[in-house]
Amino acid sequence: MPLSVNDLNANGLVQFPAVMGGLVPVVNLDGIAPGQIRLTGTVLADIYLGKILVWNAPEIVALNPGVPLPATQISVIHRADGSGSTFLWTDYLSKVSPQFKSKVGSGTSVKWPLGVGAKGNEGLAANVLNIKGAIGYVEYAYVKKNKMKYTQLKNRDGVYVSPTDASFKAAAVKADWANVPGYAVVLTDQPGPASWPVTGASFILMQKIQADAAQGREVLKFFDWAYKNGAPIADALDYVMLPESVTALVENTWKTSISDVSGKSSW
Repeated sequence: MPLSVNDLNANGLVQFPAVMGGLVPVVNLDGIAPGQIRLTGTVLADIYLGKILVWNAPEIVALNPGVPLPATQISVIHRADGSGSTFLWTDYLSKVSPQFKSKVGSGTSVKWPLGVGAKGNEGLAANVLNIKGAIGYVEYAYVKKNKMKYTQLKNRDGVYVSPTDASFKAAAVKADWANVPGYAVVLTDQPGPASWPVTGASFILMQKIQADAAQGREVLKFFDWAYKNGAPIADALDYVMLPESVTALVENTWKTSISDVSGKSSW
């Protein structure tokens, strides 16, 4: 999750985004193919609030006509450790469900009303794979690596979308990067018919004043290279690069906000 402007200023830091990725709801249900089930943010919130307890509940059946949903108990899996994944997940559910916002709220670690806690994406994925009727949230890379059954999600424009590189990129198109201090954009519930609802960016932190001027310049050269040439590496790790319009804004920030001890720009 991005740091606030107050935290950045208090610690003499500059923050800028690195890559983007998606957080994906995954399930363990026999006879269901990946992407076959459709869910909405409201239904997800009610599942994590303990209001919907079985897979053939009317709220889920209504979204999935013709899908053979079992009368299996839903086993909610969540992160036991503090994590950026939990921040994105709870931020999204808080945006789409006032009740979730008031009862649970958003954060890297929250007090869950129910469910089994698991450590890390690895632990959460393992629990979902091992518990019949389970639902959880993991980064897209773990969905692909473990061939997990993901759900479609209804986005802010009312369109059901699947988690893909294209839908993660679409979530960044209309984000207000230029006017959010510290680039602290949270890409959940973004507008756009192709946008994946639970998308987020990873962030880099650097000191505003670089004590070692040469080292500071080399670090920025590396990130410049990564922005321009890192797409194949990001794709291999199931992340997506930022739009060029965003990286241009970031490099301008380097010029104005990162300097050596004499005040000379590091970029």
